[in-house]
Amino acid sequence: MLEAIYLAGHGGQGTLSTGQLLALAAVKEGKCVSYVPHYGVEKRGGVSNCGVTVSDRQVSSPFVTEPTVLVAMNSLSLERYENAVVPGGLIITNSSLVEAKVSRTDVKAVPIRANDEAEALGDPLVANNIILGAVLELTGVVSIKTVEESLKEVLPPRHHHKIPVNLKALERGAQLAREYINPTGE
Repeated sequence: MLEAIYLAGHGGQGTLSTGQLLALAAVKEGKCVSYVPHYGVEKRGGVSNCGVTVSDRQVSSPFVTEPTVLVAMNSLSLERYENAVVPGGLIITNSSLVEAKVSRTDVKAVPIRANDEAEALGDPLVANNIILGAVLELTGVVSIKTVEESLKEVLPPRHHHKIPVNLKALERGAQLAREYINPTGE
């Protein structure tokens, strides 16, 4: 098993904390992991990306250059990284902010209205975990239960009161992915 996941967005969208959460959960499950953040010098709104590689074997390179999964949290991220995804890979877009459709036909494209769904849950800051729930559902890279257990370690103690809404976000993202892949529920 090897998943090379690239999460791309801008500062404040939670891409780095999502990557940390995914990486920690994978470590807890005994998998080999690399996590490499990339961010701009801006305090808010600049580039904020990370690569997370999860494997059952040693990871040969920490850098994700050919992702099996791309999470595009904004339009620039889709435009910049769509062509890097391996054929047969997965692209999940935050379609609340990404209006363009994935142009490639050799990948699975799943739009998730993460910002709108986060608003519906009452906390716009959980859009990243709605997307993470979809990633977990579509890849099985780690269990949602392990991610839930890891939240207390990734979120600072001052935000532990937000764990329940983050759990709802993960579950909602998984549900949306299931509905997208199987819209009739059969």
